[in-house]
Amino acid sequence: MELHRDVERILLSEEQIKKRVADIGREISLDYQGRKPLLVSVLKGSVVFMADLMREITVDCDIDFMSVSSYGKGQKTTGVVRILKDLDHDINGRHVIVVEDILDSGLTLSYILELLKTRGAASIRLCTLLDKPDRRKVSVAVDYSGFTVPDEFVVGYGLDYAELYRNLPYIGVLKPEVYTK
Repeated sequence: MELHRDVERILLSEEQIKKRVADIGREISLDYQGRKPLLVSVLKGSVVFMADLMREITVDCDIDFMSVSSYGKGQKTTGVVRILKDLDHDINGRHVIVVEDILDSGLTLSYILELLKTRGAASIRLCTLLDKPDRRKVSVAVDYSGFTVPDEFVVGYGLDYAELYRNLPYIGVLKPEVYTK
């Protein structure tokens, strides 16, 4: 199956993404001079973004991963968050940057941020590639944001539908007939 056939249109090109990720990397590098942040990727969607982002950061940093589920196999969050993989690092006293692919309802990220606050981090900031404010159900403060996107089903650059499309180098809008079958 040709993945590109399922994409209605390209929302953000590979070049646009690369430029914005480089900009965010410079911003983080300036903000964290003299400190060693811990980047926490929320799997699986943010792994592509975090891999590119960490190469743009010029200060020492560590990485770690969390895997949570709030979607099941559907396209809308259930609101119930389950931790599937927790952090390997102790974050007590650390400067943590949670790296996420997309912020939509805010339910999952709100839960993750509150959980991490209880673990004694010196600071916690949120970096999201995509912000979809039209879907927000709870307020979540974003410190670093790549792009604000409309309320459309987007895939590519780590974002998936049914575990497909993560490997697309751009972010595209998925044809509705693909996810309404």
